[in-house]
Amino acid sequence: MSFLRPYKVKVFAAVVFLFIGSLAWLSLGQGVKLMVDEGFIADNAARLNEIILLIVAITIVSASAVFCRFYLMTWLGERVSADIRLKVYSHLLTLSPSFFASQRTGEVISRFTADSTLLQSVVGSSLSMALRSSVTVLGGIIMMGFTSVKLTGLVLLAVPLVLGPVAFFGNKVRRFSRESQDKVGDLGAYIDETLHEIHTVQAYTHEAEDNVAFATRVEAVMSVAKGRIKYRALLISTVMLLSISAIAFVTWVGAQDVMLGNISAGELSAFMFYAVMVAGAVATISEVFSEIQRASGATERLIELSQVPKDIIELAQPQQLMGKTHGALSLSELVFAYPSEPSNAVINHLNVEIKAGERVALVGPSGAGKSTLFELLLRFYQPKSGLISLDGIDIANLSLSQLRQQYALVPQESVIFAASVFENVSYGRIDATAEEVKQACIAAKADEFIVDFPQGYETYLGERGVRLSGGQKQRIAIARAILADRPVLLLDEATSALDAVSEVKVKQALETLMQGRTTLIIAHRLATVINVDRILVLDKGQLVAAGTHNQLLQSSELYREFANLQLLSEQPET
Repeated sequence: MSFLRPYKVKVFAAVVFLFIGSLAWLSLGQGVKLMVDEGFIADNAARLNEIILLIVAITIVSASAVFCRFYLMTWLGERVSADIRLKVYSHLLTLSPSFFASQRTGEVISRFTADSTLLQSVVGSSLSMALRSSVTVLGGIIMMGFTSVKLTGLVLLAVPLVLGPVAFFGNKVRRFSRESQDKVGDLGAYIDETLHEIHTVQAYTHEAEDNVAFATRVEAVMSVAKGRIKYRALLISTVMLLSISAIAFVTWVGAQDVMLGNISAGELSAFMFYAVMVAGAVATISEVFSEIQRASGATERLIELSQVPKDIIELAQPQQLMGKTHGALSLSELVFAYPSEPSNAVINHLNVEIKAGERVALVGPSGAGKSTLFELLLRFYQPKSGLISLDGIDIANLSLSQLRQQYALVPQESVIFAASVFENVSYGRIDATAEEVKQACIAAKADEFIVDFPQGYETYLGERGVRLSGGQKQRIAIARAILADRPVLLLDEATSALDAVSEVKVKQALETLMQGRTTLIIAHRLATVINVDRILVLDKGQLVAAGTHNQLLQSSELYREFANLQLLSEQPET
C-alpha cells in the first residue's frame, strides 16, 4: 500500500471505474427481471425491445469501465513492481560486503525477478479481480435483499460455510508459497554459481554431479509446490461446492415461493441472476485469494531485503575534507573481527603511520590481515575499536562517498563488467572524455591491444571480461585507476596476472601513477617490494616489523623466512 500511495489519483480512478463496472453488471439483474415480467410474461414485444436496448447500453458502459479499470490496475502493477525493485536495489548498494558474504547472489536475484514479478501480477490482475468480486458480492447481496429478504437470509446463512475454508486453506497456501519462493531462490543461486564457474565445472568433469545436485533442488521446489497446489485446489473446489449447493437449495425454496405466488417469476430470475453472480464472485475471490497469499509470501521476502539494517552508519552531517587531500593515513589501536567470527580478531591493536606520498608494501602470511586492512580503509566494515584517520580526520566522520573518492583500487582479481572497453575504463570517472580514457589506457599499456579489437574502445568485453586474457584484464583495471586520479592507491598485487612482457609495461605505468600519491601495496613478489619506501610485516593482525627490504632481511626472522619462501623465488632485476 505504501508503494501505491504516490499514485493515489490513478488508484482512485481505478476504484471508481471498478465500481462503475460492477454496478453496471449488477443493474443487469433488474433488466432480467423486467425482461421476464414485462416482456415474456406480459407478451409485450415493444417493451422487450426497449429492455434489450437498455441491457446493451448498460453493457457498453460496463465494458468501457472494465477497459479503464484493467488499464489502470495493470499499469499500477507494473509501476509498483518497478518501484520495489528500485528501492530494494538502491538499498542493497548501501549494504557492506558482510551482508553479501552471508547471502548467495542467485538468491537475491531470485527475489528481484520471481518475487517482484509475482507481486506485479497480483497488483495488476489478482487484486483488481478480488476488489471487483468483493463489490459484486456486496452489491449482489444488497440487490438480492431488495428482491427477497427470505431468500437472502438463507444465502447469508451459507456465507460462514464458505469463508471458513477460505481462511483455513488460505493460510496454508501462504505458508507453502513462502517456502516455495525460498526453494526457487536456492535453485536460482545454484544456477548462477555453476554457470558463472562453467570453466571449473567442465575442467573437473563435474557435470554429472551438478546435474544430480540441481535435480535434487528442482525436486525440493516441486515437493513444496505440491503442498501449495493441493491446498489451493482444495480451497477452490470447496468454495465452489458450498456455493453451488447453497444456490441449489435457495433456488428450490424460491421455486416453492413462485408456485405459492409469494414472488414473481421475474423476481426469482433476478434473484437467481444475482445469486449466480455472487457465487461466481466468491469463487473468484477464493481463487485470487490464494494468489494474493502467494504474493504475500513473496512480498515478505522483498521487504526483508529492503529492511536489512546498514551496518556502516554515516553521520547525519558528516565532516568534509577541505582542499586537496594529501593522503596521510594513521591507524591507532585498530581492532577488527569479521561479523561471522566475532571472537577471532583479524586486526589486533594495530598502530601504523603512513606519510602522504609514501609507498608502503604490506607482506605477511595468508590471514595476516592485509586485504582486511584495505577493506577497513574503504569502510566496507566497521572496526570493533580503534581509529583510522585520513589527513588527520577520523574516516568515520566522513561520508562514505567522499571517503571512497580518495582511493583508487586495483584488486588482484580484476573486475571487468559486461560492457565496452570505454565503459569499463570510464567506470573510474564517469564524466571522462573519450580522449581522457584513451590516454589512461595508453599509460596503462592497454591501448596497444585495444586498437586491435574490431570496434576498438566500443568493443563489448563479455560477461566478466571473458574476451580478455588475465593480463589484459589487469591493464584495463589499472587504466581505470589511472583515470580516477585519486590521492591514495590500493594495489592488491596489481601485476600478479601479467606475463613478463606485460609486467614490465605495467610497472612503468604504475611508476607514473604512484608519483606524488600515497600507495599501499599488498605484495607477494620481490619485484613489488624492492623499491618501496617501507615494508610493513603483518602477522595475525599485528605489525611485527617495519623497514626496507634489506633492513628486514637483517632484523626480521619472519620476513626473512617469508622472503625465502615466497619473494626470492623470483630474483630481482639487475
